[in-house]
Amino acid sequence: MLGIKRLGLMAALVVVGLAPAAAAQAAAQPSSQDTQYLQAIHQVNLFEITTGELAQQKGQNQRVKDLGKMFVTDHTQLDQTVQQTASQLNVQLPNAPTADQQAVIDQLNNLSGQEFDRQWVTAELAGHVQAIQATQTEISQGSEQSVVQLAQTALPVIQAHYDELVQLAQQLGIPVPQASASGTPSPGGTESPGTESPGTESPGTESPAPGGTTESPAPGGGTTETPVPSES
Repeated sequence: MLGIKRLGLMAALVVVGLAPAAAAQAAAQPSSQDTQYLQAIHQVNLFEITTGELAQQKGQNQRVKDLGKMFVTDHTQLDQTVQQTASQLNVQLPNAPTADQQAVIDQLNNLSGQEFDRQWVTAELAGHVQAIQATQTEISQGSEQSVVQLAQTALPVIQAHYDELVQLAQQLGIPVPQASASGTPSPGGTESPGTESPGTESPGTESPAPGGTTESPAPGGGTTETPVPSES
């Protein structure tokens, strides 16, 4: 009889011991904002790695090649952290860029020489505006600390890429986005026909994930301008 009571007490202790662990696991579940950001920035990284490799292969301007190499290195390192964080939070990541991002990749694959350089810079400007927006949104609206910290680490890297692209665009005579009155990025303008740029929705929307329809200019040039992301 005593043995039965002891077994019952041990079972109760085991249940009590498991309860905090279960509660901690439930508390660790990321919000939809955190989940969408991890998925979005992962797709940005896939896109930047692919287009960075294209820049090294097809770029005519040496600066285009150099930036392509930088983007591959930085986004590969960033994506390692993204994958680790997603794994810890049980967030499933997509295995390919968005359809819009893939359309840009396909277009760049068909270009060469100066035309490739101009289209690549235009696409990268638009893509980095979108990535900065999504990252700023995660920093302000995210609830999972590990994802917010990831965004805080990513922001200066993406901003530095954008600043380099602005300088190169000015050298090549490519229209550079300008800051909005509020100083925050809010893509506007018209899209070039045929291709949408990789990007995100504006901050404050439910889904900041790059890859939806976007108002930022797609590769193809054009004279419209989009706003510059504010400095972090």
